[in-house]
Amino acid sequence: MVPTPSPRTTRRRAVGLGTLGLVSALALAGCSAEQVSRGWLPGSPGITEHSDDVVTLWNGSWIAALIVGVITWGLIIWCVIVYRKRKGDDRLPVQLRYHLPLELLYTFVPLVMVGVLFYYTATLQEEITNPDVEADVHIDVYGRQWTWDFVYTDEGVWDTGTQVQLDGTMAATEEFPTLYLPVGQTVEFTLRSRDVAHSFWVPAFLYKEDTIPNEVNSFILTPNEEGTYLGKCAELCGEYHGYMYFNVAVVSEAEYAAQMEELRAADQTGDLGTEYDRQNAADVSSPIGGDEDEGAEH
Repeated sequence: MVPTPSPRTTRRRAVGLGTLGLVSALALAGCSAEQVSRGWLPGSPGITEHSDDVVTLWNGSWIAALIVGVITWGLIIWCVIVYRKRKGDDRLPVQLRYHLPLELLYTFVPLVMVGVLFYYTATLQEEITNPDVEADVHIDVYGRQWTWDFVYTDEGVWDTGTQVQLDGTMAATEEFPTLYLPVGQTVEFTLRSRDVAHSFWVPAFLYKEDTIPNEVNSFILTPNEEGTYLGKCAELCGEYHGYMYFNVAVVSEAEYAAQMEELRAADQTGDLGTEYDRQNAADVSSPIGGDEDEGAEH
C-alpha cells in the first residue's frame, strides 16, 4: 500500500512551492523590461538587420514550449490527484484507458508545432545565409588553433591574431585580434578553417556559423550600432579552445578606411589564402609564421 501524505506534509509542500514561486517572481522583477522582451538574449534591439527577427523566433519558441509544458504538467498533476489510491480503497483506480481522438490530437498537434517552428527557422536562416542583396564589404575569416585570420578582400589587406602560448596564458582583451566592420554597411563573411572545426560566434549579433576544414560557409549581416563586441569560437577545437577570442569593432566609414590604411602601412597586403592551411603550410613561407605544433606565438 502506498502511504498517503499527511495534511502537515501537504501543507509543507504547498509552502515550499509557494516560496519557490515567490523567489522566481522576485528574480524576474530584477530584470528590465527590455531583457524580458528579448528573452534574456545578449545585444540590443536592431543591432543587426536580422537580430530582431532572431529574437522574435526565440521568444515564439520558448513561449510555445512553456505553453506545452504547462498543459503537460497540468495533465500529469491532474492524473496523479484524480487517479491516486485513496485511504481505505481496496484497489487502484483505473490506470489505463484508450481514447483514439485524444491520441490523434496528441500526435497531430506536436507535429504541427514542430513543422511551424521548422518553417520559420529555415526561412530566417535562408535570409541570413542567402539574402537577395549585394554585400558592400567582403571579408574572409579563417579559424585556426587558436586564433583568427581576417582578410579584407575588397581592400587587399589582412590582419591576424596571436596564438595562445604553451603555458596557457591569454592576451589581454585589447590584444585580441580585431575585426573591423563599417557601420551600416552590408558585410559578407566567408568562413574557412586552417586545421580543425571551429565556429565563428559574436553573441551580441545572435548568430554563429561553423568553419569546417575543406568547406566554405558564408553569411551576410549589416551592423547598425557602433561599438566593440566580443567574439569567440563556439566549437570545441582543442586544448586552448576557451582562449580563442576576438573583438569586433563596428566603426564609422572614415575610421574603417583609416584602419585599412594602417594595415597597408604595416605591409599587411595581399591575401592569406588556403595555401597557409595546416595541410599546405609546410611548403609555404607563412606571414602568420611560427611553429603551430609547438604553440608558438603568431
